[in-house]
Amino acid sequence: MISIKRVIDCEDIMVENYYRNQIEVLDAHQNNLKHVNIDLQKHEITVFLGESGSGKSSLVFDTVAAMSRRELNETFPSFSQQYLPKYGQPNVGDIRNLPVAIAIEQKQLTGNARSTLATYTGMYSLIRLLFSRVGDKFVGYSEVFSFNLPQGMCPHCEGLGYVDDIDESKLIDPEKSLNDGALTFVSFKPNSWRWRRYGDSGLFDNDKKIKDYTPEEYELLMHAPKLPFSNSPQAFKSKDYEGLVPRIMRSIIHSSEGKHHKAAIDAVVTRHDCPICHGTRLNKRALSVRINDVNIAEATQMNLVQFLEFLDGITDPLGAEIVRSLQVKVQPLVDIGLGYLTLDRITSTLSGGEVQRIKIAKHLTNALSDILYVFDEPSVGLHPNDIELIKKALVGLKEKGNTVFVVDHNPAIFSIADHVVEVGPESGANGGKITFQGTFPELKNSDTLTGKWLRKKHSFGKVIAPKHFVDMEHVSLHNLNDVSVKVPMGIMTVLSGVAGSGKSSLSQALKDKLNGNYVDLTQKTAGISIRSTPVTYLDILNPIRRLFAKANDVSTQLFSYNGKGACPRCKGKGVTITDMAFMDPVKQVCEVCGGKRYSKEALSYKYHGKDIAEVLAMSVAQAQEFFIGDRDIEAPLARMRQVGLDYLGLDQALTTVSGGELQRLRLAQTLGEKGQTYFLDEPTAGLHMKDTDKLVKLFRKMVKQGDSLIIVEHNLDVISQADWLIDIGPGAGIYGGNVLYSGTPAGSVNDEESFTGRALKTYMAENR
Repeated sequence: MISIKRVIDCEDIMVENYYRNQIEVLDAHQNNLKHVNIDLQKHEITVFLGESGSGKSSLVFDTVAAMSRRELNETFPSFSQQYLPKYGQPNVGDIRNLPVAIAIEQKQLTGNARSTLATYTGMYSLIRLLFSRVGDKFVGYSEVFSFNLPQGMCPHCEGLGYVDDIDESKLIDPEKSLNDGALTFVSFKPNSWRWRRYGDSGLFDNDKKIKDYTPEEYELLMHAPKLPFSNSPQAFKSKDYEGLVPRIMRSIIHSSEGKHHKAAIDAVVTRHDCPICHGTRLNKRALSVRINDVNIAEATQMNLVQFLEFLDGITDPLGAEIVRSLQVKVQPLVDIGLGYLTLDRITSTLSGGEVQRIKIAKHLTNALSDILYVFDEPSVGLHPNDIELIKKALVGLKEKGNTVFVVDHNPAIFSIADHVVEVGPESGANGGKITFQGTFPELKNSDTLTGKWLRKKHSFGKVIAPKHFVDMEHVSLHNLNDVSVKVPMGIMTVLSGVAGSGKSSLSQALKDKLNGNYVDLTQKTAGISIRSTPVTYLDILNPIRRLFAKANDVSTQLFSYNGKGACPRCKGKGVTITDMAFMDPVKQVCEVCGGKRYSKEALSYKYHGKDIAEVLAMSVAQAQEFFIGDRDIEAPLARMRQVGLDYLGLDQALTTVSGGELQRLRLAQTLGEKGQTYFLDEPTAGLHMKDTDKLVKLFRKMVKQGDSLIIVEHNLDVISQADWLIDIGPGAGIYGGNVLYSGTPAGSVNDEESFTGRALKTYMAENR
């Protein structure tokens, strides 16, 4: 007979286990979250969706994941904590039953030319060990096969695989003297700190034209190696003099500063394979060792599929464990669709999507369980074919007993969710609430923003005939091999295909053909610094300051928190920071300005009833309404709204926006310049279906104004509305590079060769 007490105890255990299987978030008010309370199921897949800027990332990354990573760090000794990444305390009441979180975000790697796929994944250390143990001859230990160490690197290129030749005639103007600006390379203008090495050295007549220099003087100016000189200005840390060419090579071209002067460097530098190692990076001793007639450079030039075949052919028992370890690292990368990548691929050339998939693959093979994996738009940059592989990987992580949170906009990802959470109802200040929580089928039948868009009927757009074609004949670039295709102009053309198929290569070849007559709107962060905000980027901060100054009859400088208008306590930062030695610095809102960054005097002046801090705290949408009638300010803000960026704050740091948002910001700058040819790279990245529709309508308007659009895109909502489709593939890398289809999008559904056509056929059948 079962006692009543035992039954009650069992019920208590069941209830307790139920709650332990949920992550309880209480009073989350990070960023725009409106004091959210939500229970999130563990050991299942939950997809978070909603408009851009609605608060999805604030909940998932900035609250849940940040709290987990912060508390994990606090388990380490204080000495170790000072070397770990710092995560601030999120604005949340409490989070219960929180597992250890691993956040896998969409970020490009910033490694230098020495960082490759093989070194980043740890495979190169194993490959070096393999060649040192089972190579056909012994020349030394694994260090001999490293291009980053003196024992293995090519002495001529120092392990880079390439050499740079400078056209020194483009560094100087022989008709000018040093005082007149003879040094023409960027950052060497007269009286600049770099110029002073030469102008203040006492080694030259500063009024003498370069063409009048003796051979000895010219050699000293241009090519002298480092040597001490007595007249070095006191402000300089180094007392050495160095010729212009070696100095530019060392301090700009081969340093991190080079990324800031890419255009200037491209104008003077010719890069080519090292004539000694022929691009292999290694010395003759390392290259002399072979396994099955393959040296280590040839092995790393293989793509991952080829490399697996190479490993299968190694039978030496000494290498068995190394081969097994390499196979464990390589196979998941192939399974997730990255088999086209070569081991020597420079990491800085990998896309954010490729990096994210590399990280996912690493976790597929570990034995960890009960981990919280948080993903940031894993569908970005992926063709519908590739998305199927990602879905399989995410399900695999769940089946190992983990919890998977995914922030995404792609309905194909929604379909694998056990739970769906929509954040909204809108973006920015009008978001931050939970508008839906349930299953995907329930979402499709709901009255929420996403539910309505999921039920929208799919149809092809009305196509416009091309104005003319650009003939691309016998193109050979990267994996494109003797490709010929006609690219239409004056319409909206989409280049599609699986990741790595050759879309960007064809786009680059077309840019070369157009010889600079185009607007390149890629997802690069050129021109963005830590101080960049929408108001500075759009150049409307000064007009705003002038309005305040004129309305109050005071100086414009008073409305700069980097100058006279700064709060005297926090110096314009808005916070006071107290160093706590090995603990996190303590940031507190400035008690004088309340975080507004301005002095009391600056805040005392109003424009239409608002102070300068209140204006800069507005969203783009709010600001456009506020400045209506002032064309210098209103027009740029209206263009921002046209490209779907109305939720951005005027003073939001642009280092916090996505690549897709930055691309649309750059598009907003150029709108209205009719008759342009625009190149865009996945402009829908990070966009909700509603915002994608708004962007497509803008593209249509641009075409009517006479613009040509060349768009690399995977989003079927965009592809179906294009005028022309060029599908490239069938696979990636050496398995791609062919034009599978060229014509109207509707025509592709009847072409069995077109992978995008097949995806469009399925897409059209979904909502008729």
